[in-house]
Amino acid sequence: MNVTPLTRGEFEMRIGELADRAGVTPRALRYYEEMGLLQSTRTASGQRVYDAEAPDRVTVIRELYAAGLGSDLIASVFAAVAAGQSNDELLTSLTDERRQLAEKMAALRDAATRLDVLIGLVENADTHECPVSLSPEMALPARRKNVPA
Repeated sequence: MNVTPLTRGEFEMRIGELADRAGVTPRALRYYEEMGLLQSTRTASGQRVYDAEAPDRVTVIRELYAAGLGSDLIASVFAAVAAGQSNDELLTSLTDERRQLAEKMAALRDAATRLDVLIGLVENADTHECPVSLSPEMALPARRKNVPA
């Protein structure tokens, strides 16, 4: 953390303003700093101040968290980008994260399909028996209740 005294005109925004602009809490910003993801300077009175690029940086941090990356991996990405270099370990970590995300997406699609089957059964409860499974293959075609064969 840089503790260079600043005058009022030399900084872009204080922590509250950045929090408002970026849609996060000041506590989140302090956490990002603690994890090495965001930098601030300090005024002579010790208040955090951020440069004009800080809101964009916070947006990227939030997007990477939303993608499922942890603080350590985000810090590694930022370090690699700042250095203009990549490495096999970072690439492997990012590829693993992408694979895990694809697996989660497939599981969510499967869950949505099963919920669609359940919704269909509930909408037509008077014409369907309870299936042995919510798998579309097991639940459909629907069997009718009390219909003579």
